Amino acid sequence: MRVRTVGAPTITGITDFEAFYRAEADRLYRALAVTLGDPHLAREAADEAMARTYARWSQVRDHENPGGWAFRVGLNWATSWWRKVRRERPLPPPDLADPAAQESGDRHALTALHRLPLPQRTVIVCRVLLDLSTVETAAVLGIAEGTVKSRMARGLAELRRVLGEER
Repeated sequence: MRVRTVGAPTITGITDFEAFYRAEADRLYRALAVTLGDPHLAREAADEAMARTYARWSQVRDHENPGGWAFRVGLNWATSWWRKVRRERPLPPPDLADPAAQESGDRHALTALHRLPLPQRTVIVCRVLLDLSTVETAAVLGIAEGTVKSRMARGLAELRRVLGEER
């Protein structure tokens, strides 16, 4: 039986992808964990995003921001998963064993971040954790630059309000 791989990278592509994977996999997972609020779902989303990135590497490697592309793929996969489950479940508080919580060292900030609506939380993660510009965030999320700015401003204002009340 012969197996045909569609869109598989060349040997050079594998080396390129390996370098990309080493540089971005952990960062992608942390960004998804903070955004989604569920480290297990984030791991699955990151794995799926990397698998899809690998399958399309010949096109993705020339993308302006391959890491942002992979983040969007992971976020889309998680959103699809949530829709399939068809039930609402509250976000759990961040687990201190979670690398994203350990790295930030601020459980209160992560808890406050998880209280934000997903669109605001996603913009803040792109801008702060992934260090994307407003233009890059807009491109990754498929929204206008003005929308990025307003979601960022509203999200940060709410974080300041919530964190100010906790002091």
